[in-house]
Amino acid sequence: MAIIADNIIINQLLGCDSSSRAGRTGHQMARYRLESGPTPLHHQVYLSLSAALDEGEWRLGDRLPPERELARRYGCSLIPVRRALDELSREGRLERIRGRGTFVLRPRPRLEVEMGYGGSFADLMRMHGRHPETRVVASRIEPSGEAVAAALALPPGAPAIYLERLRIASGEPLILEQVHLRAARFEGLLDHDLERNSLYDLLIEQYGVVIARVREAIEPVLLRAHEAYLLDQPSDRPALLVEGIAYGPEPDHEPIEFTRSYMRGDRAHLSFEGRILRPPRPGAGAAGTP
Repeated sequence: MAIIADNIIINQLLGCDSSSRAGRTGHQMARYRLESGPTPLHHQVYLSLSAALDEGEWRLGDRLPPERELARRYGCSLIPVRRALDELSREGRLERIRGRGTFVLRPRPRLEVEMGYGGSFADLMRMHGRHPETRVVASRIEPSGEAVAAALALPPGAPAIYLERLRIASGEPLILEQVHLRAARFEGLLDHDLERNSLYDLLIEQYGVVIARVREAIEPVLLRAHEAYLLDQPSDRPALLVEGIAYGPEPDHEPIEFTRSYMRGDRAHLSFEGRILRPPRPGAGAAGTP
């Protein structure tokens, strides 16, 4: 049986949707189990509490159990619990009030982005009521490395444009984008204002580009120091790396752009929608129908 994905949806969780609290007893009990191993206890507690918030175990304005009660449930000392609560407070998901306790802050809206989305980042953010901002981190022409040359069908070492941009929503960095393009094909591109202008609009309007299809691959990674700093995350924090190549139309299918996008792991959730194709049975038609 082959499963072909028609649509791959990235739900950038700028928040969580509340859901029913009923029927969670067994699941909640499993949530509080900590494992021995390389993952620090405070990070296990953080992941557990973050999942509980995502699933609506506590809602906006709810007070979490006291630190000592959480430590009892997890079977650990107060230190891992406090570190986890501090991290969630820094993320804006909890508020810690001395003498009163720890409270759940506003739910953050969910943004759904279809892989291969053809609109701009700015349009997408405005659709969801967020203020978009783009900051150019680096822009230059450099010799193409092996991976870039292969993606853009260039000889190794051929000049390529490198553009690194941070995509920000209402002051919160969400995506670090590293874009590679053929320097000879897009001469003068770096002379444009790439913070205010849509890159795709420039490619289409100034260079006559037609993008016919996009191939994208998703991989979980740990952020290195450079990406973590720009995304305002600790080093080695989980993230999603989306690698994509945009192609022109037939017959050449010219590779237009090779992009690596690092998406914050605490803001990304993947879901897949597809159809199931069964292999043809003996005597069946070519499409596998009876």
